Amino acid sequence: MYVQQFFVEGLGCASYLVGCEGAGVAAVVDPDREVDKYLTAAQARGLKITHIIETHLHADHVSGNADLQARTGADIYLHEQAGATFAHKPLKGGDTLTLGNVRLDVLHTPGHTPESITLLVTDQTRGGEPWLAFTGDTLFVGDIGRPDLVGAAAARGLAAQMHDSVFSKLLPLDDGLLIYPGHGAGSLCGKSIGAMRSTTLGFERRHNPALAPRVLDEFIEFAVSDLPEQPGNHTRIKALNRRGPRPLGEVTPRPLPIQAAVPYFQRGAALLDLRPQAEYVRAHIPGSAHLEADDQLSNRVGFVLPPEVPLVLLLADPADYARVVYSLARVGYDHVVGYLAESLETWQAYGLPVTSGDVKDIEAPELKNLLETDNGARPVVVDVREPWEYRQGHVPGAVLMPLGELGGRLGELNPETPVAVICATGNRSQSAAALFGQQGFKTIYNVRGGTLGWMRRGFPLEK
Repeated sequence: MYVQQFFVEGLGCASYLVGCEGAGVAAVVDPDREVDKYLTAAQARGLKITHIIETHLHADHVSGNADLQARTGADIYLHEQAGATFAHKPLKGGDTLTLGNVRLDVLHTPGHTPESITLLVTDQTRGGEPWLAFTGDTLFVGDIGRPDLVGAAAARGLAAQMHDSVFSKLLPLDDGLLIYPGHGAGSLCGKSIGAMRSTTLGFERRHNPALAPRVLDEFIEFAVSDLPEQPGNHTRIKALNRRGPRPLGEVTPRPLPIQAAVPYFQRGAALLDLRPQAEYVRAHIPGSAHLEADDQLSNRVGFVLPPEVPLVLLLADPADYARVVYSLARVGYDHVVGYLAESLETWQAYGLPVTSGDVKDIEAPELKNLLETDNGARPVVVDVREPWEYRQGHVPGAVLMPLGELGGRLGELNPETPVAVICATGNRSQSAAALFGQQGFKTIYNVRGGTLGWMRRGFPLEK
């Protein structure tokens, strides 16, 4: 048996290649849209990909199943309760898939979603019991899957199903069972996923807070409480995965001279500036959205731009083009028309506008000084954390606008009044500040270090 894990930083997505080298066949579990890595790995081990298996319909990223099927001809498998409308082979609990000497037993483990499954993997040359489990978004390292991404109304019912899945179906298995989850640290599909990318059932039994003995009602309260913000566009992403994403196809660089790019802007395309923040602040094209081309791009873009709009990219290095396109495609941003191939100096030479400023990074002491002024420079502090975080303590007078709600609430604020955007550590606030900048707010501060930095300085908190 051969198993290989693939991990996407930022989104925290894990996918897997599992196969039998003797028979030369393999399956890919929960593929993302950058499918070349699976093909390369399979070819290196002499494996033909014959099965594509989804543990559930994902809400945080678009599946690569359509691309992988187009490249391999493999069948796609998904639990029958998913309601998927694309061509696939339905699974149910108790089904078995065979890859040479490798047996995959399907365990229906609803809780994160109604259709969630766990795959128990047995190498029949070694023994008759499962060696490892692909647990999808049911069991993580140090956590379990959140139950609210199907919808808030279904969360408590799914939490009850999760209790049964964990305590009646998974925990009776052997402590030595290796656990390979669908997500690791960075994912929004749990609330405190550990940094390790695999574990054992016995270790989780002893050390996973979610697996502590609880009666059903207590477990439900634990599962639905203190959840992080929901992934951007999660409802749209799940719907896209249900009907089947279109194949992304081969990603090749598309340089756009300025004269070729301007007509796209005239027809409504957006410019996504992916340069480092210092370069953006120094000079940028008015109306552009700014997000750095880092590991958090997939998580942040859904809060700043609508997914249907065509995108022109402004890159610090054109060599980043494919990496950025995949980061956007993973969350359903498929309409990248190319990247701006000429400099801002050339842009200006055509008589096109360039501006500077928009977002200024400040530390907690600078924010405190601004809040003590009374000369028109005093900003409105906008806290973009989740309500449960805000309740634990916030900058006095801060207005709560969770990042997932911010796009629909900007009309509550005056664009002429300075705003200081704060979160826990400064990550979410950067995305929020970009949204304020795109909407024409005059003075925007991003509080580096966030509320944690404010606390460490000994400044007062309001609860």
